[in-house]
Amino acid sequence: MSFPIVRMRRLRRSEPLRRLVRETHLRRDDLVLPLFAVEGRGVREPVASMPGVCRLSADQIAEEAKAVADLGIPAVILFGIPAAKDARGSGADDPDGVVQRAVAAAKRAAPELVVMTDVCLCEYTDHGHCGLLDGDEVANDPSLARLAATALSHARAGADVVAPSDMMDGRVAAIRAALDGAGFASVPIVAYAAKFASAFYGPFREAAESTPAFGDRRGYQMDPPNQREALREMALDLAEGADVLMVKPALPYLDVLAEAKRRFDVPLAAYHVSGEYAMLMAAAERGWIDGPRAMAETLLSIKRAGADLILTYAAKDVAARLPA
Repeated sequence: MSFPIVRMRRLRRSEPLRRLVRETHLRRDDLVLPLFAVEGRGVREPVASMPGVCRLSADQIAEEAKAVADLGIPAVILFGIPAAKDARGSGADDPDGVVQRAVAAAKRAAPELVVMTDVCLCEYTDHGHCGLLDGDEVANDPSLARLAATALSHARAGADVVAPSDMMDGRVAAIRAALDGAGFASVPIVAYAAKFASAFYGPFREAAESTPAFGDRRGYQMDPPNQREALREMALDLAEGADVLMVKPALPYLDVLAEAKRRFDVPLAAYHVSGEYAMLMAAAERGWIDGPRAMAETLLSIKRAGADLILTYAAKDVAARLPA
């Protein structure tokens, strides 16, 4: 029996050979760890649906920031859960708010760590929606001033990067104008540009106490079937001043991420969201999959599709297993 000259298995024979010809590499520098900030001191409250994830008070955020930096992970992104909520999300831009204090604590503990902040109102409003209400509708334009004020308060607290996730039209331009006008022209914006109305956000909403009190977010988050619309959203955010574009969730929208990589010559982020993380962790706990291997393979697929930054709750565990 004759064989062809080309034998694809030749370069798969050993791990060193496979490493030599590997096309895509997952690195610590690719990872961003999301953290949930809460009021109090000494608080480290596990999130039941997200094994290994806790809600943390500012002092514990500081400890986590130091541990993250020591692992070689370059960045965290902070979400805040205030003690009190109201219709306009007053806690979102409170100079002494939960995220603002967490930012300061993280920067004191690990000055070299990039501290990003999520800019949205859903964790701060008593109705759980991402903007201000006009009756039962989320009012786009009145929400922009609140979002801009929130982003500015984060920058004043010491945030290195702000990341609006609300999906209001025009929010990037409003935030850019507010930052520039207050002397924060050097603070980048990571825009949640293609954020879909996904079924994979459930565990996050438990952790952030941000489930809408009525209705859903389909009126402002993107319809899952639409790729072309996602690319328009990304182009608009870029034109408004975004420095990095994000696709969220990651795995169901790898096609959007790959097409964005072809079209836009800017850094791209992808959010490996709570439901994607929880699925893998639950299957691993039951012994159905090799958890660490499946998680690494999952994040590698996101990198291969085009992500330059990957937001993932598994950042610490994955980083600890990556080669130096």
